[in-house]
Amino acid sequence: MSGTKRKQSSGSAIHNGSFKKQKHLPEPVPKTRTLDSDLEAETDSDPIIESDTTEHSGDDDGISWPSAEENDARNVPTEDDLPESTRELSKESTKRSKRTKAQAEDIKSQPASSREAHAKQKVLAQERKAAKPNADSIARSKKLWERLRRKSHVPLDERKKLVAELFDIITSHVKDFVLKHDSVRVIQTAIKYANLDQQRMIAKELKGEYRGLAESRYAKFLLGKLLVHGDKEIRDMLVPEFYGHVRRLIKHPEASWILDDIYRGAATPLQKAIILREWYGAEFAIFKAGGKGPMSGELKKILQDHPEKRKPIMHALHDIINLLVQKKTTGFTMLHDAMLQYLLNIQPNSEEMTEFIELLKGDEEGDLLKNLAFTKSGARIVCLALAYGNAKDRKQILRVYKNTIETLAYDANGHQVILAAYDVVDDTVLTTKSIFPELVGKTADLDENQTQALLNAVTHLNARMPIVYPFAGKSKSILRNEDIDILDEIHRIRTMTSKKDPDTRRKELLTHLSPPLLSLIAHNAETLVQSSFGCQFITEVMLSAVGDREPASKAIIALTQSGIPEVKEALATPSAGRMLKTLVQGGRFNPKIQKVELADPPLIFHGPLYASLEAQGQVLDWATGGNSFVIVGLLEAEGFGHKEPLLDILRKERKKLEMAASPGVEREGEAGKKGEKIPAGNKGAQLLVTKLDEG
Repeated sequence: MSGTKRKQSSGSAIHNGSFKKQKHLPEPVPKTRTLDSDLEAETDSDPIIESDTTEHSGDDDGISWPSAEENDARNVPTEDDLPESTRELSKESTKRSKRTKAQAEDIKSQPASSREAHAKQKVLAQERKAAKPNADSIARSKKLWERLRRKSHVPLDERKKLVAELFDIITSHVKDFVLKHDSVRVIQTAIKYANLDQQRMIAKELKGEYRGLAESRYAKFLLGKLLVHGDKEIRDMLVPEFYGHVRRLIKHPEASWILDDIYRGAATPLQKAIILREWYGAEFAIFKAGGKGPMSGELKKILQDHPEKRKPIMHALHDIINLLVQKKTTGFTMLHDAMLQYLLNIQPNSEEMTEFIELLKGDEEGDLLKNLAFTKSGARIVCLALAYGNAKDRKQILRVYKNTIETLAYDANGHQVILAAYDVVDDTVLTTKSIFPELVGKTADLDENQTQALLNAVTHLNARMPIVYPFAGKSKSILRNEDIDILDEIHRIRTMTSKKDPDTRRKELLTHLSPPLLSLIAHNAETLVQSSFGCQFITEVMLSAVGDREPASKAIIALTQSGIPEVKEALATPSAGRMLKTLVQGGRFNPKIQKVELADPPLIFHGPLYASLEAQGQVLDWATGGNSFVIVGLLEAEGFGHKEPLLDILRKERKKLEMAASPGVEREGEAGKKGEKIPAGNKGAQLLVTKLDEG
């Protein structure tokens, strides 16, 4: 065993063979740590396998002990002659050697590489799959699916053949495919590329199973595919299977989401009413119809017909709402609709109202209020909570939307929360600190990022509303009808819950909001004037802003001198013409009183604009072009001091005005072609000719 012997130090008693001649104990066996490290080194080179073929192999931890004859010859003691401590160390070394040999045997029994191990595992997995029912059909369908799912790589004719082959496999076996995570994707792809008859075939095969599929982790997506790609017949086949089970399914971790998707995106108004009524108690899940007229989900109407049922209905509705809020599942549109029905049927200043507002604020993470703000019913709930709540409630609600204001502004429903906060929060300092920094920036000196963000916002359909509303008020040119309805509702409520005068609140908001917006106009008028929303923004801010408007006015007038083609084209558009005419007149035209309501303080815009046009000799071009109504506005503007010089210029060029004002006449086109029509005359030029005749 010379190949596996441990090196001995020169002072070792075993090495020198002089153990009996010494009075002291022999040199001890090396420490365990040294034995361990040496064993590791030996194991790496497979020393045990080597030592098994040698003459002196044994359980000796790699140390070649002399035989009894050698001990006698060399006068070295046997193991029995050693002291007890030395024998214990020797036994420990023997045990370690045995363990190392066992490890070597394990290594022999393992595969030569991980590749072989994976190959064996793959074979076993395939054998298990092959033993399952419909294994061949599923395998064939998955190969077809692998090809079909690559839409852009499959020609139309080939796809039709693949779909036909796929339906040959799955017809009458759809139920066997839908409850497995891999094969259900095959059915989803089949629905996607199927014709209407094939989709109906799948829907009929699954009839009676939809509720169970909704509870499946994977099959629930199949229902979504059927509703998206199917028709009314499929929808009316699928939705009724959930009747009577809404209260249970809305609590289910899988079915709740697909049920809400069905309610939000697929169900008819009648189906929505049936589903929503089940939130009012078990009675409404069992008895579907009652009363006269069409079925309604409006709780107010139900309570009017059955006032004796108010207590159990409100109790059942509160319980399920509270349960879902506590479970943190607050993103359901159905939940928001149910919460709105509850809120609309409790009395202001009652204990129920107080508990409801506390429920809204009780979510520490604020997920409930954030989710509510982005649905139609939810946004109305938040607006009403702001209106009914006290100052502390409003502060806590606004705090939830920190770092979310910009997202709210861009949302079709979320912007209503900002509008409501403007009108009901008495502490305008709180409003300016909570909303304006995220909406328009912290200071009037806008950096590049803030400028770009504001330009994007004021030209966006929804985001412009929270910015322009304090200036324009409830203007139909800015707000939608549903926005105005909600504002009217909270204005009625704030008469009981708010102490500050609305005009005072508005002026305080404008004081903080005006500087950054006037700065935006002064530095970016060329960009703003190129969009209709930008022109509208300029008009409203210039008429109602608080502060120095002169730099912004100069920037707008400078556009008339611009040589940029895009700016020239933009100034000739109807939206730019309306903007300039309104600014020239100094206020908005009120159709009810048929009069222009002047801005306060007055906007002096007509004089500088006329001076710029006259200096460039553009008065006649504007009078006969797209901006003819701007010249009309100059003549009609109160306080305009250059009316006579303007009329003199128009009188000198009356013939050109009359040519521009003349109505369209038919002229001959090219030979063999139908005659073309010149557009009707310039309406603004016609008004100018009339004014010349009058005066």
